[in-house]
Amino acid sequence: MTTRKFFVTSVLLVMMSLVGCSDKEKETVRRRGTFAMDTYMELTAYGDNAEAALTAAEERIHELEDKFSVNIENSDIWRVNHSGGESVFVGEDTQKLVETALELGRETNGTLDITLYPVTAAWGFTTENYRIPSDEELNRLLEGVGWQNVSAGGGQIIVPDGAMIDLGAVAKGYTSDELMEEFRENGVESAIVSLGGNVHALGRKPDGSCWRVAVRNPFAPEADMCSVEIEDCAVVTSGSYERCFTGDDGISYCHIIDPETGRPVRNGLVSVTVIGKSGVRCDGLSTALFVMGAEKALDFWRKNEGFELILVNDEREILYTDGLSESFANLSDMTAEVVSRA
Repeated sequence: MTTRKFFVTSVLLVMMSLVGCSDKEKETVRRRGTFAMDTYMELTAYGDNAEAALTAAEERIHELEDKFSVNIENSDIWRVNHSGGESVFVGEDTQKLVETALELGRETNGTLDITLYPVTAAWGFTTENYRIPSDEELNRLLEGVGWQNVSAGGGQIIVPDGAMIDLGAVAKGYTSDELMEEFRENGVESAIVSLGGNVHALGRKPDGSCWRVAVRNPFAPEADMCSVEIEDCAVVTSGSYERCFTGDDGISYCHIIDPETGRPVRNGLVSVTVIGKSGVRCDGLSTALFVMGAEKALDFWRKNEGFELILVNDEREILYTDGLSESFANLSDMTAEVVSRA
């Protein structure tokens, strides 16, 4: 699995979980850390069954990594990418996630495209051996790019010979959704996870208050830019500043690739945060809307329900959608403007 978004640390979980909690709640908080999907993950759960829930959640994380990884030999995705264009039977999770990613590709008119892996690799973002591919190389690689060319159904996936898929833009979101289910099945009603930047909360904090999640400042990543209060929500950020390199031409190139050009996106956005109930949808949209640019991203939001946005541009301006009006707090010296659906 490529590291396209696995090193994103734009969202910082602000843990004030024990403030105002009863002694009983303090006794039943459990935390677990694990490394998977190329990032460090932190899981926190409350209640008598918290320890068992965390064990089940950690096992689920590694189970999904073994299915979704581009690099683990004989994973579902590895087998698909090495099939020579033949049909490959995959597990239920892989089937569901690929179908979801293809639907997001259709919905976003291809700004989310899981067939970009060879292009991303050519720029060195999968290995950190950064380079600027020639126009000829990019044009050749782009011939194999196109989410429409992937077939998924009946437990099988077909990718054209020479093409490769990567679920890095949606895998952590799917995983966080699955972790919420693991917690529920184990009787946990209050939990929160941070999967290398993707934050997802179950319910509220044990004291009944909302979770407060801070988004990092893209111009000073050691500081918080803003915060939002959430319950039963995911918060996912894509940022151009997290993984980039400066070429010999003096230009900075980010890891978010435009599927149309095969080149890193440069449209004035530096950070896109998506907040909603579905972790996988937030994950995929954070990349797709970044590629669209601010105007088209806001137009997409106006036409689609179920999520809110925080956009930051290179003019140091924050735009946040009106569904966040009561929970948004600006913690920076940047200007912040609320955007309405009207």
